[in-house]
Amino acid sequence: MGVRFCTKGNLILILIEDVDETIEWKILQKKKQQKTKEKPRIRTKAAIKIQAWWRGTLVRRTLLHAALRAWIIQCWWRMTLLRVLEKKRRAALIAYATRERAVIKLQSLVRMWRIHWRYCQVLNAIYVIQGHWQCHNCQTCALLRGHCVVTATHLQFHIEIINS
Repeated sequence: MGVRFCTKGNLILILIEDVDETIEWKILQKKKQQKTKEKPRIRTKAAIKIQAWWRGTLVRRTLLHAALRAWIIQCWWRMTLLRVLEKKRRAALIAYATRERAVIKLQSLVRMWRIHWRYCQVLNAIYVIQGHWQCHNCQTCALLRGHCVVTATHLQFHIEIINS
């Protein structure tokens, strides 16, 4: 049996020449090879994680931009609908006001016509009375005194005959 020292990188290996020695040497060599094989795997896994993070960031950024654009379009559409609704409301209000003005004007004209008709009736009655009164002999020398009251619904006319 012989003892031998060997350095491999930072490792100092003591090799005992024996059957066990070659087994231990082979085990150490396999561990070393596994470590050298694991380094690219670790780097690959790290690169994959970085790429996945970056792709996720890009996807989230794209989704955020799409959501913002959709939000802007929705705001614009709501404003457009509000403008259209406001125009419809304004048109309905103008049509309503126009109809109301027409109704009020018509009612006013009808009331005016009714009062005028009543007034004409009273005037005709006065003319008839005056006509009959003038035909009478003026021996009594009576005077006619009239009083007229006009309200929204009635027209009152009072005639007094005063004998002197």
